[in-house]
Amino acid sequence: MIMIIPRCLSFQLQFRYAPTHPLLSRLFCSENQSLNDDVERVFRVINSSTSSKNLQQSLKSCGVFLSNDLIDKVLKRVRFSHGSPIHALEFFNYTGNRRGFYHSAFSLDTMLYILGRSRMFDKIWDVLIEMRQKDRSLISPRTVMVVLARVAKVCSVRQTVESFRRFKKLVPEFDTGCFNALLRTLCQEKSMADARNVYHSLKHEFRPNVQTFNILLSGWKSTEEAEGFFGEMREIGVIPDVVSYNCLVDVYCKGREVDKAYNVVEKMRSEDITPDVITYTSLIGGLGLIGQPDKAKEVLKEMKEYGCYPDVAAYNAAIRNYCIAKRLGEAYKLMDEMIYKGLNPNSTTYNLFFRVFYWSNDLPSSWKLYQRMMDTGCLPNTQSCMFLIRLFKRQEKVEMALRLWDDMVEKGFGSYILVSDVLFDLLCDMGKLVEAERCFMQMVEKGHKPSLVSFKRIKVLMELANKHEALQNLSEKMAIFGRLIHVPKCVDSATETLDSDLLPVNRILKN
Repeated sequence: MIMIIPRCLSFQLQFRYAPTHPLLSRLFCSENQSLNDDVERVFRVINSSTSSKNLQQSLKSCGVFLSNDLIDKVLKRVRFSHGSPIHALEFFNYTGNRRGFYHSAFSLDTMLYILGRSRMFDKIWDVLIEMRQKDRSLISPRTVMVVLARVAKVCSVRQTVESFRRFKKLVPEFDTGCFNALLRTLCQEKSMADARNVYHSLKHEFRPNVQTFNILLSGWKSTEEAEGFFGEMREIGVIPDVVSYNCLVDVYCKGREVDKAYNVVEKMRSEDITPDVITYTSLIGGLGLIGQPDKAKEVLKEMKEYGCYPDVAAYNAAIRNYCIAKRLGEAYKLMDEMIYKGLNPNSTTYNLFFRVFYWSNDLPSSWKLYQRMMDTGCLPNTQSCMFLIRLFKRQEKVEMALRLWDDMVEKGFGSYILVSDVLFDLLCDMGKLVEAERCFMQMVEKGHKPSLVSFKRIKVLMELANKHEALQNLSEKMAIFGRLIHVPKCVDSATETLDSDLLPVNRILKN
């Protein structure tokens, strides 16, 4: 029987201190492993469910305690594995409708992100309206940004601002924090011109603070405009902080004005503002842009003298410089140094190499790096998968492509929708109808809708092979998705191809 843990008790459970006694440490690790096992069990239940009733029955019979911590982790698992938004929403509603239970803010924001990624905007507003009635305090400026980011990705600036105004009746306080969420969204998803226009049109309704200016400063590409905005900030009495100066350093570095960036760093020190790892990461990136990867590498050592130690993003910036310079030997040495220093390379690290191998058409190196990535437990992200699957298609490597797909299905990483389009193209080009049908069904079972283009290609091959029964089965599956997925009347944007973690200012603005 399933037990729903009330929010008050769940809150206490989430903030326990880790024990220091060896025996207690083993028990603590055992508890964490048990929780992870439960998360995986519930995740499989969600993925394998065929209906809402089936999902509820499976959850009741699996014998797992549905605490806030577990629900947070399950929804996070669904998000990063690109799980079915419909099944995730059914799980969210089922757990949230139990007496005495309240979702966490993390669960709410994650659920809204999952729905937004699938453009199910009507469902988003339904969830928010219900949450306003049950626990309005969970709707935060972060919630505003999660929703607006998905809206802005496919809709106009006007529609984004209209969606922003809808939050006035939803959030506890419609204040500067919400205004900042709107500006941050426009900077990331639209343009600085759009963000600047919206700022000037709405700034009299709110009181801009240092975070407001930091958001707008982070998006400038013109050093002159950034300097002007920095001056406006001082004029209205807003004192710049380390983030403000980091934005200015970043603008100078991206504009290849590294000397000015170093002058800003000296000014920071003179005002007793200590440069942090993001400051140095910008300098590393700027030195790379002016063709000085070796000097950039020295920054990794110099920053330690000031008591600041490089993180994964700082190493990634240095590795990127060597990859651009086609000095892969030095890049690999830096990655090995990261591991020696106790830092684990992430998918962004590997993507720097994948990009080089993709453009040089180096399949053996790409495959070797992919195997290393999997062996170390670093799961590829969507960009990693796209570099690989496109290279497999280019060289007609069906076995490698199917291996990547099987790993995605088994371990739950990457975008099934984006990867499947390229995979089905390859399989159809090579006449691999059986494999195409198998991958199609795996995708459907995971709750993802294959594109109409891919479906039509497989359909043609099935008709030629007289596999009418199989074609009817696939058509029925596609019809189900057609009734469930809602697409707004907006223009789609480009597929996600940038690793935003490479941009140093973005790392702090995400927090």
